[in-house]
Amino acid sequence: MNVSIQDGFNLGWKLAAVLQGRSPAHLLTTYDHERREVAQSLIDFDLKWSAAMASRPADKEDSADSAAPGMSSNERQRLYSESARFTSGFATVYPPTSITGSGDHEDLARGFPVGERFHSASVIRLADSKPVELGHQAQADGRWRIYLFADASDPRGTDSAASRLCEFLAESSDSPVVRATPDEADPDSIIDVRAVFQADPRDIDITQMPPLLRPRKGRYGLIDYEKVFCTGRGTMPDIFEQRHVNRRDGAIVVVRPDQYVAEVLPLDAFGRLESFFAGILCDAAAPSLGRGAVQNSVLEQWGETGGQL
Repeated sequence: MNVSIQDGFNLGWKLAAVLQGRSPAHLLTTYDHERREVAQSLIDFDLKWSAAMASRPADKEDSADSAAPGMSSNERQRLYSESARFTSGFATVYPPTSITGSGDHEDLARGFPVGERFHSASVIRLADSKPVELGHQAQADGRWRIYLFADASDPRGTDSAASRLCEFLAESSDSPVVRATPDEADPDSIIDVRAVFQADPRDIDITQMPPLLRPRKGRYGLIDYEKVFCTGRGTMPDIFEQRHVNRRDGAIVVVRPDQYVAEVLPLDAFGRLESFFAGILCDAAAPSLGRGAVQNSVLEQWGETGGQL
């Protein structure tokens, strides 16, 4: 299960995105590219572990020249311990693809390695000052996520890189949020933007946060107050320290729907952010193919890859 469930999750969100017209059909080709190596690693580990379990206990007469030397309990324990991250399902590191970046700016947030699972940490939700796990706020709903780790400047000031990024994402025609979100949909229905500020929740007012972080949603246009978080100044572990996020400059951490880190970028990398999503998410303003046409496109993609997605 530590691998097959991830196989299903990896393919599931991609199929949903393509069939719902949110992503182009070529997204499906990344499944084989990402999961084949993982499957081979599982086979190799199972062979090694089966051999270890089948070998007889070592005794004093065993030597390197023995036809079938035994294995000591310490050796078995070492083998299992070395493979613990793999057997728990957390050893996967996806290589750079159209949905996983190069990690050129990974030094801005070294605790969120590109290609690995998003490592959660505790934060304080600004709206109610409640300690929560940042990673646990995300649901398995097929949305991409942009975690904005704010720079050291006052988020209400004109020199705040975090505020400028929020303005770009909310208003620019080049923003992936603007381009991918249908007019009738909630503003966070495709890309969910959340922010972590280096402040105590008593020092900032949520009503002064950028509108992007207080979106109106649903039938009645109610405000979602659960997008903004703080570090807490000594009241709890600091996520900036735990995950080695650059305090002065901050960082953008882009996370895929399956909770793997897709890219780490500077707060002012508007162009890089735009180009990253350009090949992943369809423009909502473009004419829709319709569900039948999308399904045919998926079948064509299947045929072009020889039955391998």
